[in-house]
Amino acid sequence: MAQSMQHVIITEPGGVEKLAYETVDIPQPKDNEVLVKVHAFGINRPDILQRQGLYPMPKGVTPVPGLEVSGEVVAVGAEVNVYQVGDQVCGLTNGGGYAEYCVVPESQLINIPAGVSHIQAAAIPETFFTVWANIFQMGKAKAGETALIHGGTSGIGTTALMLCKAFGLKTFATVGSDEKVKAIQDLTHAINYKTEDFEQVIQQATEENGVDIVLDMVGAPYLAQNLNVLRRDGRLVYIAFLGGAKADGVKLGQIMMKRLTITGSTMRARTTAEKAKIAQDLKTHVAPLWAKGECLPMIYKTFNFDEIQVAHLAMDAGDHIGKIVVKVLD
Repeated sequence: MAQSMQHVIITEPGGVEKLAYETVDIPQPKDNEVLVKVHAFGINRPDILQRQGLYPMPKGVTPVPGLEVSGEVVAVGAEVNVYQVGDQVCGLTNGGGYAEYCVVPESQLINIPAGVSHIQAAAIPETFFTVWANIFQMGKAKAGETALIHGGTSGIGTTALMLCKAFGLKTFATVGSDEKVKAIQDLTHAINYKTEDFEQVIQQATEENGVDIVLDMVGAPYLAQNLNVLRRDGRLVYIAFLGGAKADGVKLGQIMMKRLTITGSTMRARTTAEKAKIAQDLKTHVAPLWAKGECLPMIYKTFNFDEIQVAHLAMDAGDHIGKIVVKVLD
């Protein structure tokens, strides 16, 4: 095995021109880690925020971006007992995924089912971990309920819609163009928020009953409408606040009368044990679907490893439907 590799660094906060390549020694796995020879990795919104200086890695964690990889296990730590050299895996990293090799905690890995490509597998961890944790663990989603997914054509959005459909939930989704409405119309009732009022559409479609769960990444601008469309015992779950983090005029009485729950989370702040629990749930409940060719990520575009700036530009543009993936090995 080679002794050195290339990875991507952020030279300073800013635009895509701040992404550069650096040659370094290949990292060595700690006792509970594996070393993955990376075949592909996904691009995610937190990577963009990190590049802009808005979402720094915690102290002591590699500043190299990249939260999900797929590839082959090439070395294991002394305490690793589930995976072995040669296994084909995808995993949620603690950073460092934009590289030719990446160390990943064993508990955050998932075997790639037969028939699933490395490109598809690289697009699984970040969005599936996030959706499972927020909709199914924290949001307590169950069959027969109804969910509203904002940002319906994003990686998170398409994943949420597929999982909700697979587990018996009806959904609505907001998107920003008629093209995006058409792209996911087989998955959900999609609403172009630029031409329609999503609150009115949902209330009419549900005969004023509303929805049980809202997954929101917009934040403050949608708070009032989110509260309005939630039915009694509804859950509003935040995973980002791209439109603003501070909201005025919150109707506290409405929250009390409807017995609403407002919560949210980030994946980066979760403990290793919490991430391990999510991984185990995905292995139990979702991996069998992937093995049947179901609930696989929608791939928008694939870029080569030397096109990292172009890949980030594609995410910045916001036109993507599904996931953006970078291929490291053919």
